[in-house]
Amino acid sequence: MAHRVAQEAEADLDDIWCYIARSSGSLEVADRFTEFLTDRFYLLANNPYIGRRRDDELRPGLRSFPVRDYIILYRIEDEDVSILRVLRGSRDIKTLLGSN
Repeated sequence: MAHRVAQEAEADLDDIWCYIARSSGSLEVADRFTEFLTDRFYLLANNPYIGRRRDDELRPGLRSFPVRDYIILYRIEDEDVSILRVLRGSRDIKTLLGSN
């Protein structure tokens, strides 16, 4: 399987990078962490069923995979994994996805 990254997930990664660069004062730290996160995309592409199913509480077909303080939200589509969002786990994910 391969993976595709949605525009929303790309924007999330940019926001995460900016936040870490600002809070740590280091571009290198921000680079390393976003690389660490995106490496998990390959893990999910090779093992798509390791994430938790979120059908009932969020959306049908949605899965989540935790990475430190963040949650990767993805969906298995045909032969690929679609990375939909990368969100801080402390955020109200239901509200962000409009799943109330």
